[in-house]
Amino acid sequence: MPFVSRSDDGTIDGVFEQLQEGTAEEFLSDDNPELVARLNAPPKVSSVSARQFRLMLRRAGLLDLVKAWVAQQDGETQDAFEYSGTFVKDSPMMSAGFKAMGFTPQQIDEFFTAAASL
Repeated sequence: MPFVSRSDDGTIDGVFEQLQEGTAEEFLSDDNPELVARLNAPPKVSSVSARQFRLMLRRAGLLDLVKAWVAQQDGETQDAFEYSGTFVKDSPMMSAGFKAMGFTPQQIDEFFTAAASL
């Protein structure tokens, strides 16, 4: 039975045949190595706990810099940094903070992946 695989943003990753045995990768053509690589890549981390986030900031030597940036923001941002149990990568506060720190999208992904392992 065929089925469509979609990514988080809704784009179609591929059309596969569902069988009782085997994996989807067995049905992929070698003609599309980018799709094969994406399917075999570890999932991107979209959020981490506050503990993981703060430990990663500390290990990266950014904790004091981020605290100074947060201190200059509005009360809601300060409260979110202080009291959030989870830090979501694509939230407005996170986007603004990473932009202020000069992070590229790849560096943000790497930061969250590393934080998730703590």
